Amino acid sequence: MTDRLTHTPRSDALVNRERILDAAREVFAADGLSAPMREVARRAGVGPATLYRHFPTKESLITAAFRDQMRACRAIVHEGLADPDAWRGFCFVIEELCVLHARNGGFTAAFMSAYPDAIDFGADRGAALAAVAESARRAKATGRLRPDFVIDDLILVLMANAGIDAEAAPERVAASRRFAALAIQALRAAPDASPLPPVPRLAPAIPR
Repeated sequence: MTDRLTHTPRSDALVNRERILDAAREVFAADGLSAPMREVARRAGVGPATLYRHFPTKESLITAAFRDQMRACRAIVHEGLADPDAWRGFCFVIEELCVLHARNGGFTAAFMSAYPDAIDFGADRGAALAAVAESARRAKATGRLRPDFVIDDLILVLMANAGIDAEAAPERVAASRRFAALAIQALRAAPDASPLPPVPRLAPAIPR
């Protein structure tokens, strides 16, 4: 009985924390990072006091909500860097980052934002961007990446990718892969006529 009394509150707290994080990802994906904390609490089915006990600030909530996505982001970049074919590795990074952001609606906004209190998140983002810059440097050395590419171009690609609007996740991911292929063609030092991935249906059929 003593063991149950000791561990049950901790289990409840962990359940509440996960419910809050799941709700935060849904709310921020739908309404952006400006969504109020009370909406996150409502979606999670907890009171504001419970929410603030776990996450005293919105910055701490956003950082925790997207920590796994940030780790995945860094893993993608380092996998691309490990490819002996620098251009292929760079293309892998562009495509998989677009897909990662497409699968996690609020992550792009979180990635772009700067929170002074979220030290770990900011450090991870800086490391990821530095790794992308190194991947780009290697790709330029092959002569296949246009020489005027700068890291801000990646930010433009991710911002545009975030605008893909599809209700179902499979269509959103398919659209993101096609968009990434278009972006990669634009970043090539020389034109390429490789076929694009299939395009999903994103708009009603045009009547004949």
